[in-house]
Amino acid sequence: MEVKVLSSKLVKPSYPAGAPRPDTTEHVPSSVFDKATYHMQMAIIYAFSPPVPSPDAIERGLAAVLGAYRLFAGQVRPGPDGAPGVLLNDHGARLVEASVDARLADIAPTKPSPAVLRLHPDLDGSDIEEPVVQVQLTRFACGSLAVGFTANHAVADGHATSDFLVAWGRAARGLPVGPSPPVHRPGLFPPRHDPPRAGFEHRGVEYYKPAPSSAHVHVHGHGDTTTQHSIVIHKAHFTKDFVAGLRARASEGRGRPFSRFETILAHVWRTMTRARGLGSNPLQTSTIRISVDGRPRLAAAPADYFGNLVLWAFPRATVGSLLGRPLKHAAQVIHDAVARVDGAYFQSFVDFAGSGAVEKEGLETTALLKDVLCPDLEVDSWLTFPFYELDLGAGNPSYFMPSYFPTEGMLFLVPSYLGDGSVDAFVPMFEQNLEAFKQCCYSME
Repeated sequence: MEVKVLSSKLVKPSYPAGAPRPDTTEHVPSSVFDKATYHMQMAIIYAFSPPVPSPDAIERGLAAVLGAYRLFAGQVRPGPDGAPGVLLNDHGARLVEASVDARLADIAPTKPSPAVLRLHPDLDGSDIEEPVVQVQLTRFACGSLAVGFTANHAVADGHATSDFLVAWGRAARGLPVGPSPPVHRPGLFPPRHDPPRAGFEHRGVEYYKPAPSSAHVHVHGHGDTTTQHSIVIHKAHFTKDFVAGLRARASEGRGRPFSRFETILAHVWRTMTRARGLGSNPLQTSTIRISVDGRPRLAAAPADYFGNLVLWAFPRATVGSLLGRPLKHAAQVIHDAVARVDGAYFQSFVDFAGSGAVEKEGLETTALLKDVLCPDLEVDSWLTFPFYELDLGAGNPSYFMPSYFPTEGMLFLVPSYLGDGSVDAFVPMFEQNLEAFKQCCYSME
């Protein structure tokens, strides 16, 4: 696919007429959650069918929403005290316009592939001058529009990013964006120091002690071909009826049914275990890393908080129990692990991160993106985020998906574009495991 770049520019924030101009020297320090999360560029891709909004309307909306969500218009910089954070200097977001002399349906299938990397700006993120947010508008000969959006994960998580995107759509349609959301300030998440009250173990969970002689874990860039050649991303579509059947089967005899997320993840966990051929070692342990939103859990979190506020649950099970016990077992393991990451756990993390132990012991974060996760998994669930509500002036997108992230075992769960309650699971796996996955992913056994 040949993508012709027509223009590239920085879009600066705009402010209402007569409003005072904000301080462009203000620095927002990173929170303990920002520091613990993945430091990488995340990318998503929208597709809009014709008629599509004009570039001018999209740009005006972007400028207006950046005026309210100033973290996304700033730059990642250390503050006066050397602490990491974002300088609110109104640097702006990069807006790229491009075109493709072909139909969208012929070029970009509705599942991630290397071709979709050309539909958004580069994900390298190594240039300190790059904006926090970058957008690419790619118009196709059929009149369709692809909107590729990338943002620095160290600045905001999926919940916050989805709020920004919905607000961008409102601004593009000439509607009010609303007040600026609250961001991190010193003292917002205070640790309880007297006495230190970290009630849970965080070493080996969010942090680890690297061995002095060990090599650093390899984190792939998206141009790295060391393992990508053997990894494919399969999109499994689970219909509303199939999901309902899975939930009924998993929840049989249980007073309260498992959630859609718990059920689908349990099913994919077992399916991946079979497809990977792990059954020959039934005592091997498989672990899932699950993002857990702290907004409804941590009392100090303000409503509509914009930033990172995520920790992780780590359900674990042996291969033998996953394959030899019913779906209910895997769903219960997931449910229990997520339930343990409650408000008390979030506060314990704040206490530990603020205790000085991380710096004193030379601990590093476990949030590292690896090439291969087998026998483990990681999941990002976007089932409750309003990503499909992005309306830039001509209606909602025809489909939405994550970009091409070829990390074996890193799953994305996304509501189907059909809007009927069905779910799409984007599952990266080794190519030799694909047929085995397909053969059992739609079986309820």
